[in-house]
Amino acid sequence: MAIQTLNLPVRGMTCANCARTVERRLAGTPGVTKAAVDLQAATATVEYDADVVKPETLASAVRALGYEVPA
Repeated sequence: MAIQTLNLPVRGMTCANCARTVERRLAGTPGVTKAAVDLQAATATVEYDADVVKPETLASAVRALGYEVPA
C-alpha cells in the first residue's frame, strides 16, 4: 500500500454543493482513502493508494462531473 497525497486544482465549482459533489465522487473512487475539497481555494486534496488508482483517473472522475482540471 503506497499512500500518496494529491492536490488537484478544480475549476468551475460555484457553491458548496459543487464542492460536496466533487468530494463524494473522489471519496467513492476505489483506492481513495480520504478526499477533501476546498471551494475557496478551488482544490481537492486526495489521499490515495498509488497501487490502486492513478492521478489521471482522479482527474478524469472530476472532469466527468463537468468541472475543469487543468493539466
